[in-house]
Amino acid sequence: MTDSELHPYVELIAREARRPVATDPAARARIMAAVRAEPLPSERPRLWDRILEPRALRISPLVSTLIAASLVGVGVFGNAIVHNRDTRSTSGGSSTSVAQQLPVSDTVVRFVFVAPGASKVSIVGDFNQWDATKTPMVRASNDGEWAVTLPLAVGRHLYSFVVDGSWSADPNAPLAPDDGFGHANSVKLVRRGSAL
Repeated sequence: MTDSELHPYVELIAREARRPVATDPAARARIMAAVRAEPLPSERPRLWDRILEPRALRISPLVSTLIAASLVGVGVFGNAIVHNRDTRSTSGGSSTSVAQQLPVSDTVVRFVFVAPGASKVSIVGDFNQWDATKTPMVRASNDGEWAVTLPLAVGRHLYSFVVDGSWSADPNAPLAPDDGFGHANSVKLVRRGSAL
């Protein structure tokens, strides 16, 4: 279609669209002055960061003794529960490493890792400065289970297992973004009342 064949309204709209726009020269100055007068937004911590912020838990020696005594009883019972759960979940597959976490109290978490051929297993994470010598795991059964129970602060923790010197992420836990050192780390969220 040529311009002469267009509807008169279309020609009118096109003519108006091509017309230069006249603006008040002082308008830009007024707008920029108003923008500069606005205060900068304050940097408030996000709600999720405040929820997951680690907090210190202070307990008396008497309470810590009672917790330790209850952990001995729960640990014996917990080993049977975790062993039965691991046997059911891995009996049909060929997985060689499984980590189960059993929440014991508000901030105590039990880690279990199955590594039948391992001679030494430890857990490393932000809770022990990634030191493989600080938190060795003990052989919990003849099936190759290694276990450790740790008190963890409420919040988000990164961790990994070190099996005979090789790092291994927990295959049953969410993975954290790349740490920049070539290791895949797992994420553990600990909430008040339970561990996820």
